[in-house]
Amino acid sequence: MSDPSAKPWTSALILSLVAAGIILSLSMGLRQSLGLFVEPMVRDTGVTVATFGLAMAVQNLAWGVGQPFMGAVCDRFGGRLVVVSAAALYAAGLCLTATGGTFALYFGGGLLIGLAVAGTSHGVLVGIVSRLASPTVRATAIAILASVGSLGTFVIAPVAQAMIGGWSWQTALTVLAFLAASMAVVTLLFRRGSSPAHQAASAQRVDARGAIAEALANRTFVITTIAFFACGFQLIFIATHLPNFIGICGLPPSVGAQAIALIGICNAVGTMVAGYLCQRWGNRNVLALIYLLRTAAIAIFFVLPVSVGTTLVFAAAMGFLWLSVVPPVSGLINSLFGPTNFGTLFGIMFFSHQIGAFLGAWLGGLSYEWSGTYSIGWMSLIFVGTLAAALQLTADGGESPRLQPS
Repeated sequence: MSDPSAKPWTSALILSLVAAGIILSLSMGLRQSLGLFVEPMVRDTGVTVATFGLAMAVQNLAWGVGQPFMGAVCDRFGGRLVVVSAAALYAAGLCLTATGGTFALYFGGGLLIGLAVAGTSHGVLVGIVSRLASPTVRATAIAILASVGSLGTFVIAPVAQAMIGGWSWQTALTVLAFLAASMAVVTLLFRRGSSPAHQAASAQRVDARGAIAEALANRTFVITTIAFFACGFQLIFIATHLPNFIGICGLPPSVGAQAIALIGICNAVGTMVAGYLCQRWGNRNVLALIYLLRTAAIAIFFVLPVSVGTTLVFAAAMGFLWLSVVPPVSGLINSLFGPTNFGTLFGIMFFSHQIGAFLGAWLGGLSYEWSGTYSIGWMSLIFVGTLAAALQLTADGGESPRLQPS
């Protein structure tokens, strides 16, 4: 009988990777297209830019708070239950947002969608793939998942903008709600099982509480968690406020949709490159480089005149670096602690990311309301990103397993 480890790309892994890629692509595409609804909602409902920004901040905070719990449920009971429940929350949140009004925006677009994204994003889906993949292909499988997960933005953003222009923003949100509900059907492709390495680790499983305590005592984990704040701060500010920012600068709404779509397609390439570089340069160095390059791109865009060309070049650069943090962050957690408690530990680290996301979305809206420009927000992105790059370089370069069995 052949050794199972000789066939790392099993049918269970491939089918689950396809399902996870579709779900992640839909979830990220829907969430990152919400910034397109700022202008029509402000025009038709009377909500302010600051109100919309705070609703998106609530969404990201709910995502961050919900992620450890969703990850823990996935670690214990599997991903299908989590994704089906989250798909229902996603559809309900979008439908409620379509009714208009401040409460609907906060509760539907904020709380419900935030919890839904927690159950349909990396903390759950990377954990599913990690448990099925052997160590020899785990990094590659995660890079493929993160890369495919960005393609939905490339399609959904321009389609949503076309629906807003051709029909109405309410109809567009309703159609997106049906798309969100379809994620529940995709879970039928998930397969049970785990790699031999994960089975060995599960035999000496560390409970979630013990895993969290061990991780918080690890210097590399703590430093990476703190630096992860900058990732959320930068990306959610851009996803929420870039369409409105370029509209203020005189560009048509279609450019905002094109920019978001370009972020999605370029991210597919950037994430694969990041996964490759992690194997050559190490997770710490790649993370620090990503923070540094993002910050440089933001600084250049801030000082240049805003035009169609500079906006699309900026979107391409940011897209290349958008979800490229997933392979190094996932690789770091897996190398330190193994895949057994991945969902829980990723959720703890991701909570820092979402605190940054909360502040990025909220302070972006406030800075515009206070000053009539986004200048304070852009300068904040540069400051925080520079600190994150410097901090990440102080983490240990070598990563040795502590929670995995010897």
